Amino acid sequence: MAGLALDGSNPDVSLLYDINGLAKDAPHWFDRVMEFVGEYGIIIGLAVVMLGAWWSVRRRPQDAPSAVAGLVWAPLAAGLALLANIPIREFVERPRPFKDHQGLDVLVAGKSDFSFVSDHATLTMAVAVGVFMVSRTYGLAAIGLALLEGFCRVYMGVHYPTDVVGGFALGTAVALLLAPLAMMLLTPLTTAIAGSRAAWLVRAGKAPAAGEAAGEDVPELSESSRAPRSERRHKDLAA
Repeated sequence: MAGLALDGSNPDVSLLYDINGLAKDAPHWFDRVMEFVGEYGIIIGLAVVMLGAWWSVRRRPQDAPSAVAGLVWAPLAAGLALLANIPIREFVERPRPFKDHQGLDVLVAGKSDFSFVSDHATLTMAVAVGVFMVSRTYGLAAIGLALLEGFCRVYMGVHYPTDVVGGFALGTAVALLLAPLAMMLLTPLTTAIAGSRAAWLVRAGKAPAAGEAAGEDVPELSESSRAPRSERRHKDLAA
């Protein structure tokens, strides 16, 4: 399995050289920008997208708790996908492309682990798919960032294109296949939070009253107790 993509005529290798070749022709400052974006910037961007999605779905009148549960699932799915990638990497044992191919412009030094599949592609796509299941608008923005992440990893010379595609597939599979179980576990939690003093985390608007926060039924006032105090006093004197 370690011999994957060693042949220079392989389309995977050809595409690697084509994309990484852009780094050679780009100015130095642009490569530094791409390095930051590929390592950290897109992950930060996804966090901002998730924050915007959370702020938006809290205003839904009907399904705010389940929508927030879906957003909680997105980073959890990414974490599980990264764990699933550990045995995959050890089984495939594909070296980083710069170890087997000469002439690559490697923007990030010190990458010594295996290449397939890309952790960054796995993480970003798992989060993006999780967000997309909750909000199409924010989800499309997140998927766009994930695709850009994949491009950056090849541009930086640290992954083959198929490493990125494999990461996208793994992240998507974990986010979609485990979503029903995750939602079954997370939705009751967010629903309970929606009825507590921390309701603002799940639903926009005023926090519930003390009795409502504890899940208690607030007794309805009787007609006599709703009457003005002077009227009740008059009735007492008459009696």
